[in-house]
Amino acid sequence: MNANELTVATFNVSMEAQNYLPAGEPGDGTVLASLLQNGEQSQIKNIAHIIQLMQPDVLLLNEFDYIASPELGIKSFISNYLNKAQGKALPIDYPYFYYNTVNTGQPSGYDLDNDGNATGVGADAWGFGFYPGQYGMVLLSKYPIDSAIVRTFQQFKWQDMPGYMPTKKVDRSPWYSKAAWAQFPLSSKSHWDIPLNINGKTVHILASHPTPPVFDGPENRNGIRNHDEIRLWVDYLTPENAGYIYDDNGNKGGLAANSAFVLLGDLNASADGEGDALNAAISALYNHPRVNNSMPPKSKGAVENAPDNPNAAFHTAGWRMRADYVLPSKAGFVIKDSGVFWPEKASPLYPLVGSRGASSDHRLVWVKLELSAE
Repeated sequence: MNANELTVATFNVSMEAQNYLPAGEPGDGTVLASLLQNGEQSQIKNIAHIIQLMQPDVLLLNEFDYIASPELGIKSFISNYLNKAQGKALPIDYPYFYYNTVNTGQPSGYDLDNDGNATGVGADAWGFGFYPGQYGMVLLSKYPIDSAIVRTFQQFKWQDMPGYMPTKKVDRSPWYSKAAWAQFPLSSKSHWDIPLNINGKTVHILASHPTPPVFDGPENRNGIRNHDEIRLWVDYLTPENAGYIYDDNGNKGGLAANSAFVLLGDLNASADGEGDALNAAISALYNHPRVNNSMPPKSKGAVENAPDNPNAAFHTAGWRMRADYVLPSKAGFVIKDSGVFWPEKASPLYPLVGSRGASSDHRLVWVKLELSAE
């Protein structure tokens, strides 16, 4: 590793049980665990191949099912896929990783979608999912993680966000019952602040995967939640607005004004105004005074995928939108390069992204940074 350079990436890898089962079978985290043991599943091999080709130093994986045992989960992915050369790529290793529980699939006990049936799972879970930990997250790092000061915000209550965006029925009454709203977490999965020690400097990795702003009704409950999940980061980066935020250990406040950070993940919203999201929050985050957006990642493959779209170069998903982000702070870094792994159809690497089943409907997004003297 170059002591002064750092490549940070995010990749929604679609590594959740329902991706490997016949339609209608919910599965659970054991489905992924079994595939990680054999080292031969074709989609996972392609994902590993892409990661090996890009060689990121720090990598967030979205939609990697939560598996409580690291030996059965993330360690198996590293040893059985990433440590073994895929195609002509070089193996890669990550001695450090962070993962934790998420709200997806966690039974709420309430009828959150107001269909008259409190199933506890699916749309009635605290985050959409059919089993706890579906669509989870994991951070891989070549640099040590300061585990003692990791902050997670899985339990932060949505009602505790000042000026939260309310969700209402057609008659303008509250969508959620009082009992459900009193317990409702803001994060559909979680928000993480993971400090890394990079050559003696602390860099905060701010990771999340807000809910897609679709799959609801005219009340737009998912669009509203997506907006406020992203807004939490806007406030977290704005010290004068962050006093209300508390983490899962009860510590309050946001990120110190002089801290270096990289915010990343599948945010399910477009800074270009495309898609179904309420774009005010993603626009505020993307244009935040602390964020360096001067070199947005792009690819020729995305242009080929949507040739008539003026924003196509910056798309990160096969369904033609920028959804995934790596946003470094202005403090602490100089951006050297960036990109999206999206080969053109004429490339011999195109089969790695040729269909959702090949790897994912999202692409790996990366930014190369040089640590500055600040």
